[in-house]
Amino acid sequence: MTSLLCITIISLTLAGSVYSQVTSTPTPLPAKVIADLGANVTLPCRLFNKDRHSFGSMGIRVKWTKVAENEALNEDVLLSMGFHKKTYGSFVDRAFLEEQDSEDASLLITDISMDDTGRYRCEIINGIEDTVQEIFLEVQGGLTDGVVFPYFPYEGRYSLQFHDAVQACMDQNAAVATYDQLFQAWKDGLDWCNAGWLDDGTVQYPINKPRGPCGGTNSGPGLRSYGVRDRMEHFDVFCFATALKGHFYWLVQPERLTFDEAVQACFDDGAEIAKVGHIYSAWKLEGFDRCDAGWLADGSVRYPISRPRKNCSPTEAAVRLVGFPDKTQKLYGVYCYKDDQ
Repeated sequence: MTSLLCITIISLTLAGSVYSQVTSTPTPLPAKVIADLGANVTLPCRLFNKDRHSFGSMGIRVKWTKVAENEALNEDVLLSMGFHKKTYGSFVDRAFLEEQDSEDASLLITDISMDDTGRYRCEIINGIEDTVQEIFLEVQGGLTDGVVFPYFPYEGRYSLQFHDAVQACMDQNAAVATYDQLFQAWKDGLDWCNAGWLDDGTVQYPINKPRGPCGGTNSGPGLRSYGVRDRMEHFDVFCFATALKGHFYWLVQPERLTFDEAVQACFDDGAEIAKVGHIYSAWKLEGFDRCDAGWLADGSVRYPISRPRKNCSPTEAAVRLVGFPDKTQKLYGVYCYKDDQ
């Protein structure tokens, strides 16, 4: 996909200094790069002082970081020292130094997803005088009005005939996804190794990281299709949920709840227990993030992570499924949903 990049310098002052040497706290107004969803993008960073060794020298270190509002939650992207380079988390096999010349520390990120949006910091470190530059990456495109998510019920994987799949999505405040919606979700990074119904009666699944059990390693990334199937066969389903028209939230409680207690607690708060479509919409479209597992209306327990971190989906942003536990267990909290009045 051809990348359409637009680099906008936020201020006239920054325009003259975005590549300049910085020895103190970096400016809060970084350069801005705009990239299309699914494309490749280059975040510029250079060492201009020719009196020093290039960053390729063994004594020079280059570090790229994705910066969070709380710096304690910063995400390492790439670290380079001489010939040794290492990438981290969701950037493994996607982030590379361009190195077009001996002063070029620009970062190339491939297969851009919406989760890549954010502020990035480039540090060129030699132990004497350090260069720090910041760039904000904005990703355009994608399912701005909704989110695709894979779904299977309490009965387990591959338990839904087509008409069951339609009802299952409706029960979760969603509809069966179309081919175009699944295709766009795949371009946005969705990778799922279980086949599911689409609204046209086909069964497909999206693969971004080809591997043996998921269609083999010889086929490239893309949508794997079983074609149009007998609607009495059993598969999972891909659902599509639109933006919320209400408030999704974690209900603070003094103790953990059984499923029935969770339903009642939301009711007592003037709300309903949230559905799977609600949690996905809040996570994907609103950036909802909470590392607490909570009951949902289908009896599942899940939690949404928009900022990956240790013990909370460390490698990727995702809605994590704990499972469908015994509903009498008092081990979890609850997510509620309240319609706008």
